[in-house]
This record gives sequence, structure tokens and C-alpha cells, in this order.
Amino acid sequence: MTQAEKGEAAAAENGKDKERDKEREQRGAKRPIVPAAVPESLQEQIQSNFIVVIHPGSMTLRIGRATDTLPVSIPHVIARRHKQQGQLTFKDTWLLREGLNKPESPEQRQNGLKMVDQAIWSKKMSNGARRIPVSPDQVRSYNRQMRPAILDHSSGTKWTNTAHHPAYLIGEEALYVNPLDCYSVHWPIRRGQLNLHSGPGGSLTAVLADLEVIWSHAIQKYLEIPLKDLKYYRCILLIPDIYNKQHVKEVVNMILMKMGFSGIVVHQESVCATFGSGLGSACIVDVGDQKTSVCCVEDGVSHRNTRLCLAYGGSDVSRCFYWLMQRAGFPYRDCQLAKRIDCLLLQHLKETFCHLDQDLSGLQDHEFQVRHPDSPTLLYQLRLGDEKLQAPMALFYPSMFGIVGQKMTSLQQRSQGDAEDPHDEHYLLATQSKQEQSAKATADRKSMTKPGGFEGDLRGQSSGIAENLYPPEVELGASHSDCIIGGNDSEEPLTAYMSRKTAVSQFEGKALGLDKAILHSIDCCASDDTKKKMYSSILVVGGGLMFHKAQEFLQHRILNKMPPSFRRVVENVEVITRPKDMDPRLIAWKGGAVLACLDTTQELWIYQREWQRFGVRMLRERAAFVW
Repeated sequence: MTQAEKGEAAAAENGKDKERDKEREQRGAKRPIVPAAVPESLQEQIQSNFIVVIHPGSMTLRIGRATDTLPVSIPHVIARRHKQQGQLTFKDTWLLREGLNKPESPEQRQNGLKMVDQAIWSKKMSNGARRIPVSPDQVRSYNRQMRPAILDHSSGTKWTNTAHHPAYLIGEEALYVNPLDCYSVHWPIRRGQLNLHSGPGGSLTAVLADLEVIWSHAIQKYLEIPLKDLKYYRCILLIPDIYNKQHVKEVVNMILMKMGFSGIVVHQESVCATFGSGLGSACIVDVGDQKTSVCCVEDGVSHRNTRLCLAYGGSDVSRCFYWLMQRAGFPYRDCQLAKRIDCLLLQHLKETFCHLDQDLSGLQDHEFQVRHPDSPTLLYQLRLGDEKLQAPMALFYPSMFGIVGQKMTSLQQRSQGDAEDPHDEHYLLATQSKQEQSAKATADRKSMTKPGGFEGDLRGQSSGIAENLYPPEVELGASHSDCIIGGNDSEEPLTAYMSRKTAVSQFEGKALGLDKAILHSIDCCASDDTKKKMYSSILVVGGGLMFHKAQEFLQHRILNKMPPSFRRVVENVEVITRPKDMDPRLIAWKGGAVLACLDTTQELWIYQREWQRFGVRMLRERAAFVW
């Protein structure tokens, strides 16, 4: 056969293939997603210098090249200039939140404080003696008579200069915008999720536009990458463990199609935290400014059943500390939670004074400075007792936050489904039940156990609920099948379904303390061996628990509250707060940078062309976790 004849034969074969594909499409047959042909230049070893790692937090954005030692950290906030004269100013709150001013709030705070005081008294100091409680009455009169001293007639801080009328301001500049200027202030992420609300700038489109502007500004200003060059760069995006699929899809679309990155890898914060700390398996406790998330990670997989998100964090401790200082006659009387400048001061006072050291007791004198723009620097004297220990203990007794009528605990929910992603978990669940129908009768005859796939006992405080919620998944393993509903939801008796739903809503309404959340998460692990592994490696990341002696305090509480059966077999409960002496706030970002260098990451990249063609289905194909 001549060369020309060979070419003609190949062309004819190719034509037949295309016709067959066309016929299949017309018949509606499912076609597999074939990875688009990647140019040879892209198949070469990825250069980490051309990978940008983005870790968006509620309070702080951490962004940098994968080769950077440390990321750039900026406040994750934007101030947008009003487009029309007389437009109402909208400001997202920081330390204030819904549910604080309900009639039941004061009583709930007091009850929480009583529990904290009882816990402080019951734990002995290292010398064996009991702590002597200090009443706020002992310091109130002293603090109230304190008057500030003027240190300097100029505070040295200034409002952001807006004389040139910039359309927007980012980070520190946004925080220091004069409240009288015509700017609205938005935090695009609250409690780990996109900050959607009914006010101005609260739509999904507006929040995505804010994220795009903040991230683009940071890339240009701090990483010195022109936006037109982003087509040569790729992005690693860190997302929460309990994520909203629709939101992740929209953010990925924004990064690839609007910002113009050539490729993206999406991975979970908890798994990246294990990469960043060098641990193979750990129970990850991420205490952020707005939320606290707990989940167990084993060999690069975040176990879905163990995921919990608590709707409180460092900012709630700051607000609680302010309430306690007010009870003690806080001398700076003009402090207001609605002012950003005062919120910054309260965060600083919490970080400076608060601790979890049982041995630090009695009254102590402190001083702090108030530096407001266009005002003199004021020096205040302040005497405090137990308030410095009580405030961070609110993380373990969250009723002390006084938040009423809000959803305080979130579990991983089944998604509502996406028209662009037909082969999602709903499809798998439906087809799985059909495949298993023939085997079901045989299985029922063989063993008459646990009707409806439920565990017989809910193990105390509904600890089995999370496990009963979801269909079997690849990451759980067969040994976990007892804990999960098998088959289709529609086959479950209505009464059982409703009672489960009620139990879940009751569980989610409760504000779990941090130690109880950790125990619950570990208890949801598949096997006793995994549980032992998690007890011996509890990794605390994020900036919300960076208090003196926090590691010893948390370790003591876990040891005291863990099930007796494990207390005998677990050799040591270890809480790690600074692995390799690293800043816990940067560990997850560092893990993203490590991910960029792994050979296995080559298979996870989603390229712009592929996203254009297949959309969200690429996340199901390429994500390193069960999408």
C-alpha cells in the first residue's frame, strides 16, 4: 500500500469514527470526558514559579507563588466608591453578628460564664492548689476612675487618602477608609462561605466581582505579575472541607475564564494542612476568625463523615473579651463594636492579654494605647483578673457568646444537584439502588440486622447522625457501611426519614464546644485503628487558638473527655499547635505550595480549554477528593 493510499484509509477511518460519535450523540449515549490534548510545552515538568497558591479566608487572604517561603497576607476586604450621589453607605459587620441581641442572649451569656468559672475552679494549678476566682467587682471601681494620658498629640495613623477618588480600595487601605467618605465596605467571605445577603453587594455576581478585584489587585501589587501574563500561570485554590459546590464552580469559572489563569487545581484546606505540616494522618482543627472546622484526614483523604463546621471563631472571642472587660469597668468608654478601628484594637488586646494558662491568676495591671486617625495617642491603664482566661475558654463553652437562633454546627450536606453535572451523587444513588435490588432480597434473608441501614444506637449526643446522613462513597471504605443509609432515600420509611431529619436539625442547632467537636469528629471515623491514629495526632491550624498554653489546655480536655475504652489503648494523645515551629496560620497555604511540587499533581490540573468545553464535570473527573 502506497503512502497516499495509507493516508486515504486513515482519513476514511477517522470519518467513520466521527459518524459513529455523531450517531451516539443523537441516540443520547453518554460519552466519556476525554482529557483534551495538552500541548507538549505543558506536558513538561511544571515550574512552581509559575503557580500561584490562593488561600481565601474570612478575615485574611493568603496568596503567593508556590516557590515563595511565605505568602502575602492581606485583610480580605474591599471598599467600593459609591456610583451615585446620596447613595446609602453599606458596611459589612466584623465583630457584630446576627443573634446577639435576642431576649435570651444575656441569660445565655451568664450561664456560659458560670460553666467557665466552674471549669476554672475544678482544674487545679500545677502546684496542686485551686485557683482563687477574682470577681470583676474587685477591679471595676479602679478601672472606672482611670483617665487616659495623652502620649502624643498626633497618633501617627491616618485615614486612607481618597482625594483621587479611587473606584475601590483593598486590604489595609479599605480598613482605614474614613466612615464619612462615600465608600461601602464588603467582606466577600464570611464564616468560610461566600457572603451572600439581601443588602447591596450581597448577590453572587457582586461577591464574585469583589473576589476578582481583590485577588487581581494582590497579584499585581504584591506578586508583581501583570494580569495579561496570567495566561502563563496556573492556580492552586484552597477551599473549605464543607464546601458549596455551586460556589466552588463559580469561583473556578472566575479564575479560569475572567482572571485568565491557564489551569487550576482545587483542594481542601484540611488535606493541604497535612501536606504543610508533613503529617500523613491527623485530626485537623482549623480555628479561624469566623468559623472553626474539624475533620479527620488519612493519607491525603478528608473523611466526609468526620467533617464539622462550627459557626464561631477568633472574632467571637474578641467580642466576648470586650463584654468581660466592660463588666470590669473597661476605661476606654467610647469603644464601639460597629467601628472598624475599635475592632482592630479589640483584636489586638485579645492577642496581647488572653491566655489559657491555669497558673496565671490574680489581679494584674496592664496598659494599652488608642491611636485613632486625626486624634492624639491616648494611654490607658487597665486592671484585669480572670477575664483573660475566661474569654478564650468560650471556644469550649460557646453559650458564652450569647448567640441565639442561629445555625451553629454544620455537617456535610448532600448537594441539590447541578444541571451541568448529570452524573452526580443523585445519579449514582439512583443507579446503585437498581443494581442492588436483586442482591437486596438475598441479603435480607441472610441477616436480619439494623432495619433501614440505621445504627441501633445513636451513641450519645447524636454522634452517629453524620454517618447516617450520606450515601456510601469511595473514600469511606466498606467497613463503614453499617453507619450509612444504603440504597435510595425514597425507599426509607417516611417516619424514619423525618425522625432522622429532626435529629440532624437539633444537632445542627447546638453550639458544640471545640473539644466536643473534636471527639465527635474522631468518633465518626470508620475503624478503631483510625480513631487511635487521630487521637495521637490532633493538628491545630489557623489563628484563632494562638493563646499561651493552648496546646496543654486542649490536650488536657481531650484526655479527660475521650471514651474510657480509648484512654486505655491510645498510648499518647498529642495536640500539635506549631509543627516544625511554623506559624499555624500559614500551614494550609504552605501545603498548597507543597501540592504544586508533587508529581501526582500533574493529573489534577484542569485547563482553561477543558473547562470551557466540559465545565463543572471536570471537577468530578480531576478533583483529588470526592466531588
